[in-house]
Amino acid sequence: MDSAIRLIAGLGNPGSRYAKTRHNAGFWFVDELARLQGGSWRSEARFFASTCELRTTRGLLRLLKPNTFMNESGRSVGAIARYFNLEPEQILIAHDEIDLSCGVVRLKRGGGHGGHNGLRDIIAQLGDRDFNRLRIGVGHPGHSDQVTDYVLTRATAAEQKLLDAGIRRATEFYDDFVSGNLAAAMNALHRAPPC
Repeated sequence: MDSAIRLIAGLGNPGSRYAKTRHNAGFWFVDELARLQGGSWRSEARFFASTCELRTTRGLLRLLKPNTFMNESGRSVGAIARYFNLEPEQILIAHDEIDLSCGVVRLKRGGGHGGHNGLRDIIAQLGDRDFNRLRIGVGHPGHSDQVTDYVLTRATAAEQKLLDAGIRRATEFYDDFVSGNLAAAMNALHRAPPC
């Protein structure tokens, strides 16, 4: 099985109201990848998403931003995965992570949803949890009953600076993602000091 990443889906909520909120960190990551690689976005109704195709040495890599709200992210990811016969290990989901500090980015494969509704729906739609996750730290509000409001608000200027730096660092591993060398990217990201 080819372990190279063929799809990177960034999670977030559509619309200008949510564009700058912490929950959209996954969108920010794929937007930055598209910008750095000279890609452009187009709307694809069949995938309930905006997509961007990037040519790599291993073939096409597709970037995805679901047009659904976060808790229905699996509708989009599932549709494109089925259409292109993608295996879970060929998929990387970039998402906000409240259990990591702002600026910390970690890569992992498999696991549960950890209360993240986007991941919960993707697991349900794929029928599998063995996909890769790029966890973008957005910090924690301190109390579990504040999480929803917290992720749907903007980061402070200082937090946003850390978030942007973490996302930039993660984009440096683009070649590892497309070549399937995820272990190298994982080790480097996990060794990296906070921004």
